[in-house]
Amino acid sequence: MAARVIFDPNGFENIIENGEAVGFRFRWKSQYYRGITLSIVHDIKVNIDGEDIPSEDISMTVNGETFTLDEMSTVVDSDYRWEFGDYATVNVKKAGGLAKGPHHLVAVQHIAPSYMPFPWITECKADFTI
Repeated sequence: MAARVIFDPNGFENIIENGEAVGFRFRWKSQYYRGITLSIVHDIKVNIDGEDIPSEDISMTVNGETFTLDEMSTVVDSDYRWEFGDYATVNVKKAGGLAKGPHHLVAVQHIAPSYMPFPWITECKADFTI
């Protein structure tokens, strides 16, 4: 799977509310080998330019609905599946968003299906420009 495109190259942007940057977002694909319910996404870690983002400042949007990491653990509705090959959006609260210019992102997907004896943990990296 290493050759698959993980991040949407056009999916990196600041989140603007009332004319002010309040965070940033990116779009990425699940690195698990099939579609999944959100309840088996046990964690998402985000590090931007060497700064770890607290879990409470991370949410994910799938099929038009946004869930915190805590909420995702309870989502078993098949309407909110992260299908293989589909992009999901990770939203990060960060006052001021990201400055214009280059950035380095390290994001980790921690997916734990009940039928596997180990979690599926994938570190994904990207360099991009805002």
